[in-house]
Amino acid sequence: MSQDVLDIEGLGIEYPHRFGTFTAVDEVSLSVAPGEIVGLVGESGAGKSTVGFGVIRLLGAPGRIRSGRIAMQGTDLVSLSDAEMTRIRGRRIGIIFQDPMTSLNPLLTVGDQISETISNALGVSGREAWSRARAILASVGIPNLDVRMKQYPHQFSGGMRQRVVIALALCGDPELLIADEPTTALDVTTQKQILELIREQCRKRNLATVLVTHDMGVIAEYTDRVCVMYKGKIVEQGPTTEVLNQPQHDYSQKLIASIPRLDRKERRLVAAVNDAAPDLHDEIDAWMKAGRGGTSDPHAHAAPVFQVESLTKEFLIKNAFRPKNREYFRAVDDVSFHVERGEVLGIVGESGSGKTTVGRMLVRLYEPTSGDIIYNGRNYADVTGTSEAKRLSDDVQIVFQDPYSSLNPRMRVRDIVAEPLIYHKWEKSASEARRIAALLLARVGLPEEVGQKYPHQFSGGQRQRISIARALATRPRVLICDEPTSALDVSIQAEVLNLLKDLQEELDLTIVFISHDLAVIRQMSDRIVIMANGRVCEIGETERILASPEHEYTKSLLAAVPRIESVLTGERSYER
Repeated sequence: MSQDVLDIEGLGIEYPHRFGTFTAVDEVSLSVAPGEIVGLVGESGAGKSTVGFGVIRLLGAPGRIRSGRIAMQGTDLVSLSDAEMTRIRGRRIGIIFQDPMTSLNPLLTVGDQISETISNALGVSGREAWSRARAILASVGIPNLDVRMKQYPHQFSGGMRQRVVIALALCGDPELLIADEPTTALDVTTQKQILELIREQCRKRNLATVLVTHDMGVIAEYTDRVCVMYKGKIVEQGPTTEVLNQPQHDYSQKLIASIPRLDRKERRLVAAVNDAAPDLHDEIDAWMKAGRGGTSDPHAHAAPVFQVESLTKEFLIKNAFRPKNREYFRAVDDVSFHVERGEVLGIVGESGSGKTTVGRMLVRLYEPTSGDIIYNGRNYADVTGTSEAKRLSDDVQIVFQDPYSSLNPRMRVRDIVAEPLIYHKWEKSASEARRIAALLLARVGLPEEVGQKYPHQFSGGQRQRISIARALATRPRVLICDEPTSALDVSIQAEVLNLLKDLQEELDLTIVFISHDLAVIRQMSDRIVIMANGRVCEIGETERILASPEHEYTKSLLAAVPRIESVLTGERSYER
């Protein structure tokens, strides 16, 4: 019998459809030993999550295991019946899903969910199950248990919900843990806490762990071995330090090279599959530069594009007839900074820091509670009338974090991009607006035929390019980019970042780049604004702040970033 907890040999998983069969996983083989963390890394569609769901036999219909063997300490999981597999899940195999909110029952308290899982897994009930639930929640760092166990999932933060999901995965004292992108939606400090917790439990319980992720920094700091997946196959595997320092496969080399580094700034990032940065397009560039809106003040070019002074934004969280009984949440508190013409200003912070709220006030999606936003010498508060507001929106455009929810699913792409041209009356006819829209799509690296399609027919990276093309349609001077690459794979992220760099340089754009990813900010920005709890902690040149931060919060952010360079430079935080 193998001493490995999990041993996969020649696994093939396929999805039949009306045009044939799609092979999602092709001849995958890997093993995981007790106490070992094996990383499965690759981009969306690589098949890494499908391997995890294949192991626990939770493939979505019509997915099926076509071939291969999945052995868990001598038990062939492929040959088990559904009833037998149900007894394995939770008891011998724990699962941490990507989205904790959808994997927790919103109608049950956290204590009830944990104790119910313990009852089903271990056959205990009543006070003993509740007592064990308290113990396991305490072990994953949930404080104030008397209160927390009686609360519902929506009353927990994202990081706390993920801790509850980890507790659920550990309820049956499993031998194998499968963690599917457990920190994708979390801030860098919360991500570090969750990954440290998983590693601690792995070592403490001698738990074999498969960590599925697309984040090579996470792989570098938290795994013992790594399997690199591409198009359903494992193209390379081995000890993490060896694979990251001396990758043998061409895809592995490009994947590692495409990762934004925190220790240095690159002129261009490498795209793992295809760097789709566009060539120069003289006609559309000339069109954009010729018709830009803006101020007629001859002295405006000497001043900052934006001057933000004592900006505050409050949201009503409890209404009442009497004003004194109303309650407000202050999301942005006395924030001041400026944006120079032609620069990229990065705004960094965790969820709830106020950075997105600031970005939305810059583009007038939110009105400030108090304070001033001065654009090209003109205070937003003094802008009155439809024509002035439209001229301002010509100049300042936003690219949202989620391109899918910001694109109309019922409109063709050509019409989505042409709509601002028609609304702002840049073009007099619909046919000419569509022609310009086609040129804008080509400018962001998309072929002409995409204009006939709908948003759901594109990948995340392509949808983000469409969003950028739409933002460029008003010939803006300023782009507000709100986490434009946070949901993208590393090579697609590299393509979009390269595109934004090209557009900024060639079209003389000013960019406000909002992100929680300091490595991305390092590659993109000239200066950084660090925000926490609605306030500015630190402002300065990017290189200066990253080399010698002054504020304790900035130092804590930098310390929490998982870094691939920790392996490449031999400074990894731990060894087995």
